[in-house]
Amino acid sequence: MDTCTDQDVDQPLFHVSYTVEGRWLPLKRHGWSWQQPARRAIERDDVSVEVWKKGTWPRVRAPRRRVTAGSSSRTKPDSR
Repeated sequence: MDTCTDQDVDQPLFHVSYTVEGRWLPLKRHGWSWQQPARRAIERDDVSVEVWKKGTWPRVRAPRRRVTAGSSSRTKPDSR
């Protein structure tokens, strides 16, 4: 099976890469919405989903950004 990612499409053509949010904003402006399944899968195991959400997800989720203002200087961090 030949699979193609979004990055395979936009990077070679335009030499740019986008974040998920960067791709989503133009779609939202044009009236698109997230695709949602009409019903839940019969095979869904709610117990396994909860275990994954509590155990695995916190480890792979991106850390939160700092609340305080940082510095734009790379050589003198927090020099404000």
